[in-house]
Amino acid sequence: MTKKTFTETNSPTFTQLAKKELSNSQLRTNLRVATHTIRDKRKSVVQELSDWQQLRQTGREIKEHVMDNLDTYLIQLEASIQQAGGVVHWASDAKEANRIISSIIKSHNAKEVIKVKSITTDEIGLNEALAKEGIQAFETDLAELIVQLANETSSHILVPAIHKNRAEIRELFLKTLGQGSFSDDPKELAMAARSYLRKKFLNTKVGISGANFAVAQTGTVGVVESEGNGRMCLTLPQVLITVMGIEKTIPTFQDLEVLLQLLPRSSTAERMNPYTSLWTGVTKGDGPQEFHIVLLDNGRTKVLDDPIGKQTLNCIRCSACLNVCPVYERSGGHAYNSSYPGPIGAILTPQLAGIGHSKNSDSLAYASTLCGACYQVCPVEINIPNILIHLRGKIVENNTKSHRFSIHSAPERMAMEAMCWSFMESTRFETAQKLARNGNGVFSSSYLVNALPGISHWTNSRNLPSVPSETFRMWWRKHHG
Repeated sequence: MTKKTFTETNSPTFTQLAKKELSNSQLRTNLRVATHTIRDKRKSVVQELSDWQQLRQTGREIKEHVMDNLDTYLIQLEASIQQAGGVVHWASDAKEANRIISSIIKSHNAKEVIKVKSITTDEIGLNEALAKEGIQAFETDLAELIVQLANETSSHILVPAIHKNRAEIRELFLKTLGQGSFSDDPKELAMAARSYLRKKFLNTKVGISGANFAVAQTGTVGVVESEGNGRMCLTLPQVLITVMGIEKTIPTFQDLEVLLQLLPRSSTAERMNPYTSLWTGVTKGDGPQEFHIVLLDNGRTKVLDDPIGKQTLNCIRCSACLNVCPVYERSGGHAYNSSYPGPIGAILTPQLAGIGHSKNSDSLAYASTLCGACYQVCPVEINIPNILIHLRGKIVENNTKSHRFSIHSAPERMAMEAMCWSFMESTRFETAQKLARNGNGVFSSSYLVNALPGISHWTNSRNLPSVPSETFRMWWRKHHG
């Protein structure tokens, strides 16, 4: 299965894909067990910190400061990395990033690469781009490996294979790894994957990583992970290429103190990450002797232009919002049809792609109940519900300008305009109330409205109360003249 980038304009919408995923009872069971386990553990470790709210606020302030001064910090980051012996590349979009990375790999006559922390490379479709150049990419995160072997796409930011249980993983490994027989015990599954990957670690000369943070002050780049594969990818290859969204920049090394407390507790519900790897440029005789970093825009500077939407770039990719989202828990990540599923994907994907780019990316802004659970757990206080409402407004405005209406949108718009006209003047409002009362017998039974002409898709999923026989104005006149 090809991983989805933001260039595909004819992909199915969230609504279409969610209907399919909802019919998979095993998927819903897997997701419910996994997300509830993670969020229950997170709640426990967060409660250990008396200053958790202050940490959240500080994390938000750090990220907001960076977004307001990103140009300055990126220039500082470039200079720091170059001074430390690294090479900095700027990529305006996915195509340019893939071209840069491919040329570096081909300059070393390499036909294989190993990867770690690769969600940004999923965004740009790197694996597929490399395959076209005759270069094979091997994922080394256990969950990413599972997804790759199954020829599927990731369904979770932190746990890409969250949609599979261990029995399914065992069957997959037996078919693909050639490691003999083993049970579905997690330890045995991990050992089978390690045995498969060890040869790749020792014999592949180009590694590709993502990045959780990059420190402008020192040029230090950081990756956090839980398996140790990252340490192998970052130290054993002769050449290391890091692909990083420009928003991952932070000002100083001290800022890591805050963010490295927020991230593990919010993501894996751990007090600290088992493996936190930090490197600065190139050190002779130690680790990769050639370091390249590709600083990726791919729509991010457009997001910065939106005063409300730009807080999306504060995200530190912890996935806490996915683990509490009732929509994600039932539909799964594949329904989002994007590298970034869940609530953060619902606000990030439409903005990176651009409003109006595709029906699929626009549909994600509606993949939410607006319950606010995501906002409550976000470690950097991104107001996701507010951004969703903002994006919905932009989508409606764009559709109006381009005259793109669905079967239902034209009558719905007419109904809303009629309501607006009625509410603007008291006599019109009272006349509308009278007409609505006369229609009670036609459109309602008991105390609920069953259907309304033109917007039946609303009343099919909502219980609307029927209009009362006496309005407040009528009651007031009766009792107060």
